[in-house]
Amino acid sequence: MKRLTFLFLTFMFLSNSVMTEPIPTKSKILKKSSDCIKDSQPQVCKELVSEIEKLQLVVFDQNKFKCQSSLLGMQSAIIEAYFLRNFTNEKISLMIPYVIKNC
Repeated sequence: MKRLTFLFLTFMFLSNSVMTEPIPTKSKILKKSSDCIKDSQPQVCKELVSEIEKLQLVVFDQNKFKCQSSLLGMQSAIIEAYFLRNFTNEKISLMIPYVIKNC
């Protein structure tokens, strides 16, 4: 019984900590993508990829599939450009209007 209580409390603690994480906004995503393009900052690009992932989950729950697809396209462009060392601003810049339009 003690073990079950411990598991329940652990679950509650973990679920509350996940739920309290702030969800990034579209404007924050766009600002960070501009920073990632402009300065090629490794930490900004890494954070941006995970923030886009969080926002994708939110818009998926809202059945906004065009927005989710646009975010996925931007995330893919950032990963390709930065993490594969094929850093061209062109692909990320190309995805920004789609995120603005669909989100």
